[in-house]
Formats: sequence, C-alpha cells, structure tokens
Amino acid sequence: MSAAVPALLAAALVCAPGPSARRRLRVLAPAPTARVLAVPPLRLLVVLAGAGLGLVLGGPAGGVAGAGAAEVVRHRRARARERAGASAAAGELAEAVSRIVEELRSGAHPAAALDGARSDGPLAAEALAPAAAAARLGDDVPAALRRGAADRGDLVGTELRRLAGAWSLADRHGAPLADLLSGTLADLRWRLAFEARVRARLAGPRATAGVLTALPVLGLGLGHLLGADPLGVLRGGLLGQVLLLVGSGLLLAGLLWSDRIATGPVSR
Repeated sequence: MSAAVPALLAAALVCAPGPSARRRLRVLAPAPTARVLAVPPLRLLVVLAGAGLGLVLGGPAGGVAGAGAAEVVRHRRARARERAGASAAAGELAEAVSRIVEELRSGAHPAAALDGARSDGPLAAEALAPAAAAARLGDDVPAALRRGAADRGDLVGTELRRLAGAWSLADRHGAPLADLLSGTLADLRWRLAFEARVRARLAGPRATAGVLTALPVLGLGLGHLLGADPLGVLRGGLLGQVLLLVGSGLLLAGLLWSDRIATGPVSR
C-alpha cells in the first residue's frame, strides 16, 4: 500500500495537463465573468420619464407629447450649458493671452509664456496645450493653434485662428509678437463685451417666450377649475388626441424657434 501511493502520485504528475492543454481547456470552458449592467444614458431616462407622465395624463398622444417636451427641455439645458462653457473658456483665454503679452514684453521666451497657460484655468490650458507643446519642441506654433481650433465652432476656436494668424505674421515678417497678440486680445475682449450686452438685452424676450410657452398649460389648469375637464376631452377620442399632438408640436416648435432667434445674434 505504501509503495502504491508514490506510484499514483507519479502517474498523476505524468498525466497532468501541460500549459497548452490548460489553454485549450480555458477556451472550452472559460472562467465565469461578472456581468456589467448597462446603465441607460440620462437622455433616454429623461425622454422615458416625460413619455410616461404624458401617457398617464393624456393617453398615447400625451406620451408622444411628453417625450418631445422632455427632449426639448433637455436640449435647451444642454445648449445653455454649452454657451456658458464657451463664454467661460473665452474669458480664460483672454486672461491667458493678456498674461502671454505681458511676459513677452518683459523678455520671456514664447515657449515659457505659453507654458504658463496651466495657471490661467483648465479651459485656457486645454485650448493652448497644442501650441505650448509645439513651442517646447520647436515645432510650428501657428499650425498647432489651427489644429486646436479645428474641432471648435465657438468664440475660442475663432480666436485661436486669429492667434495663429498673428503668430504667422510675426514669424514671416519679424513683427513684434507681443504687439500683434495685443491686437488680438483687444478684439477678443470687445467680442466678450458685445456678447454680454446682447445677452442682457435678450433676457426680456427669453422670459417672454417662457411665459407664452406656459400659457397653454395654465389654460388646462384654469379649465379644470371651471369644471370643463380639458384633459378628458384631449384624452377621450381621436379628435382630442390629434389636437393634443398638433398643439404640442406647434408649442415645442415655437419654443425652439424663439431660442434660435434669441441665440443667433450672440453666436455670430
């Protein structure tokens, strides 16, 4: 019996699968992996919530109208965040260009002046990062500025292209770079001040558009107070469903159109 134990161990070692056999076994029977639950994006959740609320209040047409209203509200909030981010980035870029001009006039090297963009804010640092890297490596700074502006359609992209033009002019003709960048800075500050004035003057029309959009909803509430049951009319038959769809579509289209009119002068 004692002699059989070592023999069995030796046989087990001989019959044990080698590395290639273990790889084949792993392919045939892969190890269990943890399942990752996919979380729906916020946009889908917002639209589904609006559709569910509209379905409860107004039937199938109300579900469609609720989904459209939720998407329009989400779109308006996203556009407002984009505009606020673009304005903040343009403000940081103006401060960065002002500091670069001051450092150039004090005798600093352009690469060192561009490297300081990290202290001007994250948005300015992101916009000027390609130019700073090109200046450190002795590469073409105007081309790097144009690459940074290629994916931007806001005021920052426009000013990056203007900075690239000023830098190219200084490289080709030997003009003082600080003076050329100072002119670009003056233009950027004027544009920021102009945008602020336009936004202030359009605040009233935007508020009026919001009030006009809320009037149909207030009318439904007033009808309930008077005992007319407007939701029952809209929910009760084919004509009410069609009227609900058409009215909601016109209301949302008017809201989007008023936003386009109000933001058009600022974006240009």
